[in-house]
Amino acid sequence: MELDAIDRRILRQLQDNSDPSLDTLGEAIGLSRNACWRRIKILTEAGVIKGKVALLDADAIGLPLAVIIQVRTDNHTKEWSAKFARAAKALPQIQSVYRMSGDLDYLIRARVKDMKDYDRLYQKLTASVPLADVSASFVMEEIKDTTALPL
Repeated sequence: MELDAIDRRILRQLQDNSDPSLDTLGEAIGLSRNACWRRIKILTEAGVIKGKVALLDADAIGLPLAVIIQVRTDNHTKEWSAKFARAAKALPQIQSVYRMSGDLDYLIRARVKDMKDYDRLYQKLTASVPLADVSASFVMEEIKDTTALPL
């Protein structure tokens, strides 16, 4: 789908606040509420808008420790990869998993309560699928954390 300037303005607004009234959104964009609704519907049907979520404050819900986990494996079969994906998806502490190029095979971003909670996550992950090496780094300060994409 080819995005025009109005689509981009709508998407910028929705990335800041996904739940404005159509009147508020239309006023910010310079369109009527019906024109905004039609464009949002088209963007959603085209898959540009994948969904709407509430972003929670991890500290406020008791998950203050962010951890970046580096995983290396010596098994690159399709079966192992599928098993690893299932294991990672089943662990709610894991927010993101990326298959990487270079020396590192996978990068995982997770949120946990404390070191004991991380150890439980580690134990579950390593019990689910054989891994060659797992290394964790704990976030000391979040300088930037966003879901917004540049438009």
